[in-house]
Amino acid sequence: MSIVELGRFMDDLADASGKAILPFFRAQFGLDDKARGGAPFDPVTEADRAAEVVLRAMIGQTFPGYGILGEEFGAERLDAEYVWVLDPIDGTRAFIAGLPTWGTLIGLTRNGVPVRGLMHQPYLGERFTGDGRHARLRGPAGERTLRTRRCADLGQAILATTDPRLFAEGEEAERFRALEGQVRMSRYGADCYAYCMLAAGQIDLVVEAGLKPYDIVALIPIVEGAGGRVTAWDGGSAANGGRIVAAGDPRLHEAALKVLNP
Repeated sequence: MSIVELGRFMDDLADASGKAILPFFRAQFGLDDKARGGAPFDPVTEADRAAEVVLRAMIGQTFPGYGILGEEFGAERLDAEYVWVLDPIDGTRAFIAGLPTWGTLIGLTRNGVPVRGLMHQPYLGERFTGDGRHARLRGPAGERTLRTRRCADLGQAILATTDPRLFAEGEEAERFRALEGQVRMSRYGADCYAYCMLAAGQIDLVVEAGLKPYDIVALIPIVEGAGGRVTAWDGGSAANGGRIVAAGDPRLHEAALKVLNP
């Protein structure tokens, strides 16, 4: 399959998952807590499951030899050269609350390295794509190239994280608070949308902890394709999730790592 055909197939995946999800958004639907009453609340909805079923079926028919890692239905053939990494609704809490800051994440790795990524927000009609070298946004206003903005100084930066309470109390939370104390402004609750706004030059820094591969793999080629950097807090690969820092400017990324690794 050519690069163009792969892009069309990913668009087909986004279209199909959007059709499965949208009937549930701002409507009544079934909801479970994967934490089984523990903390933190880990919701999954009928929409999450319906979309992943569709995605897996399409991938299995078109790429039967590829692996799949999805949030709701686990892993298949992770030893394959190519593995699809899926999060049908990243930002389920926002979805439950009727807020449009969730998205469907569709990523592709080759030998463990993220090589293609797509974030689809079907309610807003926005689609962010990247291959690590280029990144694009298609939406109601048309199509454009994504570029991160230049910002080398923490004191001028806008930082985003999903929820500061998700950092483990102790050293992890202290490191985050130390970094947050140096930035101009911070925003909470945007999940995958924050990374896309970083790629679009609206946000400068995203810092997270406790991520799974399906939370981040699709976003890495988008951010890096727009000129940003995404790593673990120790500077290593972010592909396995965990503690993540993404920055639009490599100089800001370096400055953030110094605070997160005193």
